[in-house]
Amino acid sequence: MATTTISSKFQVVIPKEVRDKLHLTPRQRLVVIEKGGVITLVPEVPLKSLKGVLKGMTTGDVREKQDRE
Repeated sequence: MATTTISSKFQVVIPKEVRDKLHLTPRQRLVVIEKGGVITLVPEVPLKSLKGVLKGMTTGDVREKQDRE
């Protein structure tokens, strides 16, 4: 398990093994989520990287808005 320390400027360094595993890059943005005393950092994913994810998806089984209520 990797650990880190909060600096006097409240900065945190993400350990190299974690950066490498998640392919984090300098200046990449992270979303900070706090819930129940636990802090979670989630990398933002650029919308361009999601292009083509739903390729081939059929829209025949999509329900209409009135059916969802």
